[in-house]
Amino acid sequence: MSVDVASQVTAAYPLSSLLVIEGSTTAGSVALFSGGALVTVCSVPMGAGREDHLFPAVQRLLAEARVSVHPLAGVVCGAGPGSFTSLRIAASLAKGIAHGASLPLFAVPSLLLAAADASETLPAGPVVVHADALRGERYVLDVTVGVHGEVSAASSLRRMSMDHLDIHAAGLPRLAVLGSPSPSGEYRVVTPSAAHLGRVALSAWAEAVPLDQWEPQYGRLAEAQVKWEASHGALLPVDGGA
Repeated sequence: MSVDVASQVTAAYPLSSLLVIEGSTTAGSVALFSGGALVTVCSVPMGAGREDHLFPAVQRLLAEARVSVHPLAGVVCGAGPGSFTSLRIAASLAKGIAHGASLPLFAVPSLLLAAADASETLPAGPVVVHADALRGERYVLDVTVGVHGEVSAASSLRRMSMDHLDIHAAGLPRLAVLGSPSPSGEYRVVTPSAAHLGRVALSAWAEAVPLDQWEPQYGRLAEAQVKWEASHGALLPVDGGA
């Protein structure tokens, strides 16, 4: 049986409810926790060229649960890495809600949400979760699965080639995040979901981040920025000017 670590942070707040938003892959999601337990979750499609489905999903989820944003204990956002555009949408929404309702914002690594997708069926111990980082590389995170199915990071996020990953993860279960090209022998494909927060160790996300400074962990620059800088021979101006 998994442990609901979300309850440990919400216990510090009177109404102990959390809104969770995850948008690092093509499978976005929003979830509502109350008292550490998952109340409801809504999955939405994400990706370049798609209209924003996250905000309507948040509105629908809160309406169906008959909850407004103001009594919430906080907002939790998947911190990436993943799709640059989708992460920006999720982060902007999470920050907007937190700012508008004067709520704390928490950030949870999306690769831990992905690892939690499989944690209840994995033996306790080390696993390696990875996601596509483009250009022949993978984002890689070493993860420890606890005896109750909770997951925690055992390393910092890294980028490495598939050959390096094969060496690094030799003999360990490997979890490939949805949308990642998978080599032979993968343990399983996993999806980061807002609903998995209850199986992520509290230490990974329970410290509020500064609203005016926090950004998701994109992992690398957006492809559009890389192309712009290559064609102009200069860094993209911060203010977007020429």
